[in-house]
Amino acid sequence: MNNNISSSNDMTNPMDPEEFRRQGHMMIDFIADYYKNIEKYPVLSQVEPGYLKKRLPKSAPYYPESIETIMSDVKDHIVPGITHWQSPNYYAYFPSSGSIAGFLGEMLATGFNVVGFNWMSSPAATELESIVMDWLGDMLRLPKSFLFSGNGGGVLQGTTCEAILCTLVAARDRTLNKIGKENIGKLSVYCSDQTHCAFKKAAQIAGINMNNFRIIPTTLSSAFSMSPEVLRKTIVADMEDGLVPIFLLATIGTTSTTAVDPLGPLCNVAKDYGMWVHVDAAYAGSICICPEFRHFIDGVEGANSFSFNAHKWFFTTLDCCCLWVKDPSALTKSLTTDPEYLKNKATESKQVVDYKDWQLALSRRFRSLKLWMVLRSYGVEKLRGFLRSHVKMAKMFEANVVSDDRFEIVVPRYFANVCFRISPKAITTKSVLSEINGTTARRNSGAEKALTINEINTKLMDSINGSGRIYLTHSVVDGIYLIRFAVGASLTEECHVATAWKVVKEHADAILSRYTTNEFGLGQ
Repeated sequence: MNNNISSSNDMTNPMDPEEFRRQGHMMIDFIADYYKNIEKYPVLSQVEPGYLKKRLPKSAPYYPESIETIMSDVKDHIVPGITHWQSPNYYAYFPSSGSIAGFLGEMLATGFNVVGFNWMSSPAATELESIVMDWLGDMLRLPKSFLFSGNGGGVLQGTTCEAILCTLVAARDRTLNKIGKENIGKLSVYCSDQTHCAFKKAAQIAGINMNNFRIIPTTLSSAFSMSPEVLRKTIVADMEDGLVPIFLLATIGTTSTTAVDPLGPLCNVAKDYGMWVHVDAAYAGSICICPEFRHFIDGVEGANSFSFNAHKWFFTTLDCCCLWVKDPSALTKSLTTDPEYLKNKATESKQVVDYKDWQLALSRRFRSLKLWMVLRSYGVEKLRGFLRSHVKMAKMFEANVVSDDRFEIVVPRYFANVCFRISPKAITTKSVLSEINGTTARRNSGAEKALTINEINTKLMDSINGSGRIYLTHSVVDGIYLIRFAVGASLTEECHVATAWKVVKEHADAILSRYTTNEFGLGQ
């Protein structure tokens, strides 16, 4: 007899309400306990590649297994392989913040399990999304031209990658309809060297010749912000070579350093050449609901589209990317399909939105439920408070870095991400070194190996992450290896940030102490 088989598995109905109630309570308890104990886990998973294949059976079970058995395996085998993004000690990449309201909204959306491709398929799904997007646009003080109330409109995509691709396709087709589709090889697009790699991927998918993918260089001296002057010169040179500029991607809060591109001047340049401007505020868009941060998107009125990820720093679970466009017809002209089996009177009346024509896929989830619940459960005031608390904690960490002369801040902190490193000055106090373009080369002619300051910071971050106590990630800009400390996990409090700084100092002490030995190829 198989003791793992419960009586509930004899049911023929996979959605029996009472069994769902029983297992659902068990799952909620499990998740609640997970959050209660999340600090006990190493933030960064410590398993080796291929670990799970060694632990699980080679094939699926032939007979049903109980939820108790399955959840036991989740605890024993799945949890060790999780990097705990919701841990209060998670400071890597950007946050993927959650909330009770976001989770419950996700549960509702999953429970209803509607496929809201058009208005007819579930009117509430479409209409709630349109309402919520106008609410959120108002909170951001977006120009009315981006809202349904001003003949624009908003849509919930899965990720920024999708938002960029959809707007790029719209810009592409808008131009090709004028110059002929055979001229697609002449189209050129523009971004900075700090732009997210999603744009390049989108350009490849959209058929843009990669020889016409223009990357505007940025510098540390300008805090890695895109130069409108360099952009204009690049566009002019391209047009002289017969290219047709169609699209500019500007970023508010770049991935590496949260740099901010100057929207107003960039939009003015793009306007002179009839280009589409998309503003990617995937990370920093959330904070712009706070009046003191709204200036970062000044100039957005000159853009064609704007997006941010509510699943990053807006307490709404993955996935939920908010995209607004001034001209929805530009999207629908490129993305609409009209098969007979989807025709209906509501669509033909042209009084409804069919969101299938605003995105890549046909099927779509009821994402607006969770965003609606977040907005209603916390309200504008409390959401601003959450965001401001994260900025306050980032300032706290930044102050600790500044107070320790072994470290330096690499770029200005605009939001809640601190970019820092062990300073070359901390190295030169113990050995004769010279810094060139972000690296440190030893002047001793007899040195067996020159250890770069970048390598020292790499060792520092690897050591910190290996401890499992906190999790950080890095980037390299202008030849400088920097460590990123991104505050934003929903459970993070000031005590966690204080502990994180203690961990950084402890590992820096060990690294700098060993640095004077031959372990790093350097003498005393």
